[in-house]
Amino acid sequence: MSVNRRFVLKGAAVSSLGLTVDGFIPALAANSEGSIGDEATEPTMLALVNEGEAESVFLYGAMAAGKAPLRVQKVGRDLGFMLDFERRLRHGLPMRVIGLLDDASATLIVDMARSGGARVQWLGQHTAEDGFTRHHVLSTDMSEGCSQQLSRELHDCGAGFKLIEERQNGPMAPHQLTGSSRGTNQSAQWASSIGYLLASIGARTTLAAPLAPAANTPITGSFVSFSIVA
Repeated sequence: MSVNRRFVLKGAAVSSLGLTVDGFIPALAANSEGSIGDEATEPTMLALVNEGEAESVFLYGAMAAGKAPLRVQKVGRDLGFMLDFERRLRHGLPMRVIGLLDDASATLIVDMARSGGARVQWLGQHTAEDGFTRHHVLSTDMSEGCSQQLSRELHDCGAGFKLIEERQNGPMAPHQLTGSSRGTNQSAQWASSIGYLLASIGARTTLAAPLAPAANTPITGSFVSFSIVA
């Protein structure tokens, strides 16, 4: 299955999207003292998010993982970010990128990362409605077990969900997991769990993601999560 087009919004136009550069260059510069592409350099852990409650809950979970220091970049409307991101991919600067973005922003990020030779460890399309969420995940060996953990946490907190997982370039057939809503106020737990799980990829953990804070209003909409290693 194509990582960049199967279930991410089709045909995002660069002319209609920009990303803010505020804070991104200083964050990566902090890890760039070694030579570019030096394998001994610890990859930057960068989180890309839009403004919104789902994204805030995603960061809540990612920060709770307590792994590598997490640098947060809010996505805005400045194409300078894209140019800098592309340059760093081209130069082979080690970095790890996780995020929860709108469909169009994620399409551009994933396309650029794959074109630059980066590895996409996880890609998920998430649709949130009042009291129910749908998840379509493309996983790899590196993110094995994340979907099952996500489904367990959603089930344990009583959130209604449907999850379909496919394995990139692997023999595993798509499989589906579902859970019925038990009327709890945890409809945002999916975002916290995904943030925690993506920030924890590569580090063995048996801990559950923190319970998401109660949302002021129901979180609805379409989102894309990803984990990329360059």
